[in-house]
Amino acid sequence: MTSALPFDDFRNLLATLPPADAAAEARVRALFAKADKPKGSLGRVEDIAAWLAAWSGRAPPAVNRPLVAIFAGNHGVARHGISPRPVAATANAVELCAAGGAAVNQMCIANDLGLKVFDLALHIPTADITEDAALDERGCAATMAFGMEAIAGGTDLLCLGDLGVGNSTIAAALFAALFGGKGADWVGSGSGADAAMQARKAKVVDAAIAFHGTSLRDPLEALRRVGGREFAAIAGAILAARMQEIPVLLDGLAAVAATLHAANPAALDHCLLASLSPEPAHARAAERLGLRPLLDLGVSHSEGAGAALAAGLVKAAALTSSGMAAAVR
Repeated sequence: MTSALPFDDFRNLLATLPPADAAAEARVRALFAKADKPKGSLGRVEDIAAWLAAWSGRAPPAVNRPLVAIFAGNHGVARHGISPRPVAATANAVELCAAGGAAVNQMCIANDLGLKVFDLALHIPTADITEDAALDERGCAATMAFGMEAIAGGTDLLCLGDLGVGNSTIAAALFAALFGGKGADWVGSGSGADAAMQARKAKVVDAAIAFHGTSLRDPLEALRRVGGREFAAIAGAILAARMQEIPVLLDGLAAVAATLHAANPAALDHCLLASLSPEPAHARAAERLGLRPLLDLGVSHSEGAGAALAAGLVKAAALTSSGMAAAVR
């Protein structure tokens, strides 16, 4: 970071986001128009291919090095009994991914995807958001910068996922901060919370919103105050991908997307929403963001599973475009 305040560099990035390659998108759409098929008969497959071209600058597009990046963090607010899982479950899930036994491992094998899982200081949970900021500005900015490194090895499709006991409550707090409403409007069962636990989740969200007050009007302040490390890292990864012309697939949880969209409504133009969890609040948030999920499989597993599944569809759209282009020529 080179500026006086840690967030300044990210504010500058958000103010100067590169646009889509409109010419590449137009070439793909023209290709489909020339192909020997009824107009628009491939539906969203044509739109996905055009989106890939627009944000990669390649027409026809190609997906040769897709990557699923999963960021794992723990939250101090979990001490309020907001999840049926113990905090140790986050590290256990990371270890399962490392051992190749998680659902996302199998989906990556099926769709020939790379996989990286990032342990974001799981031994040091963020502060309890009901009485303190989750992160200070320097720590949040550093975690965003770390997330930007996810693309360092090279990729042409970035699929993002998260891990963290209690992070559905954190997502609800971010939604409430950015969209308004009470905790009860945004909390759900998460990983299996019963009615009493959901009431505690709503109470925690309301307490956090009241504690941080008007500071939450700034999206990056909301991210550091009521967010978490995995949310900050994913925000950084989304921004880095934009700067490097890498299309992005978002997993079901749209909280990070909401933060960036609040800072700049164009910040998610290079992103598609892979899927949504069954929780109604996630669908409402996606609608506010103008994100339409590619898949509707009722997947609430998180951990990048939805993005890994949708990556297969995106790869198919790219191959359809390139194969039909060869036929047209």
